[in-house]
Amino acid sequence: MSSADQEPSEPVIPGDRLSGTVYALGVVSFLTDVASEMVYTQVPLFITKTLGAPAAVVGIIEGVAESSASLLKIVSGRLSDKSGRRKPLAVAGYALGAIYKPLLALAVSWPAILLLRFIDRLGKGLRSSPRDALIADTTPQHLRGRAFGLHRTMDTTGAVVGPLLGLWFLTHVSPDLRKLFLFAGIPGALAVLSLLLFVREPKHSRTLGPQVVGPIRWGNLDPAYRRFIWAAFLFNLGNSSDAFLILRAGSLGFTSTQLLVLYAAFNVTEMCLGYSAGILSDKIGRRPLIISGYIVFALVYLGFALVHTKVGIWVLFLLYGGYYTLTQGTQRAFAADMADPKHRAAQIGVFQTAVGIALLPASIIAGKLFDWNPAAPFYYGALMALMSIIVFMGVKKPTIESI
Repeated sequence: MSSADQEPSEPVIPGDRLSGTVYALGVVSFLTDVASEMVYTQVPLFITKTLGAPAAVVGIIEGVAESSASLLKIVSGRLSDKSGRRKPLAVAGYALGAIYKPLLALAVSWPAILLLRFIDRLGKGLRSSPRDALIADTTPQHLRGRAFGLHRTMDTTGAVVGPLLGLWFLTHVSPDLRKLFLFAGIPGALAVLSLLLFVREPKHSRTLGPQVVGPIRWGNLDPAYRRFIWAAFLFNLGNSSDAFLILRAGSLGFTSTQLLVLYAAFNVTEMCLGYSAGILSDKIGRRPLIISGYIVFALVYLGFALVHTKVGIWVLFLLYGGYYTLTQGTQRAFAADMADPKHRAAQIGVFQTAVGIALLPASIIAGKLFDWNPAAPFYYGALMALMSIIVFMGVKKPTIESI
């Protein structure tokens, strides 16, 4: 028996308590986001100002990295279902994300940034489906909104701490962005270590061998799940990278340090309300929250198209956190509810891949539109959000009762 097979397993906790694995994965996401958000607001500026590339390059980098890496989400989910193991793929994915940050310090051209960003998103492609399946495996259905809400809250708390820590570093240690990228490698490494030491898998996930995991076909998905995926795909065709929100703020005079504070403030909304939103979705259902989140997104993007003041940008960033609060954890819980338990990681991967594929044209279109008129990508995003709401209104409750 291998050492991996001897690893302690995590049971599904009955009643109203979340498992230790859910909390441990929350810590992993917290540390990962501390590292990621410490550098996220600086990379677009690094590309356009330090390396001298146009805004369209930011769109290409974000779109190619997100979409191509997202193709791996079905593959990693499939491998996870066939092996009955979630943790090894999650470890590999988080490790790739951890090495991305310090390697940014070595980049001297935008193609190097593209390669490194692809490695980072490749890691997300590897880890996302197995991680979400692991949360679902260790959580009864009536608590899944709470579990994914907790995970998003921890994730977003890291997104608040990260920019503030980056601000401290730039103002008190060094204004050199390359040194900041090296510093961001520390919490990334701690995230991988926490995953290795504290995350455990349930015994029943290891019973899914290749002989019980058939091919994943679109027609085998729950009809409501298919409509949900179409709605999410359509929505994300207009949901370009948040890098364009940062560029929009930069075009109105925000400095590098101000952008770090702005991005931290935007995440405060979800940090404070994300867990409560998850609990609410367990009580009233996922659909009302997702539709409400899409509406908030459309209004905020319309605001970004029209606003011309710093005060307006502050207000819109805070409201944008409301969109994340209502949708991010809730959509993941909804996908977990819809997925067949025997194909859980792979079917969650179908949703995540559809979203990721949409981000390639979304970010490329946004980049071209931004270079033409900084307001244009936000009008486009608002329109796509409204169209997706119409599609999502037809999504019914899942007919598969997940375990």
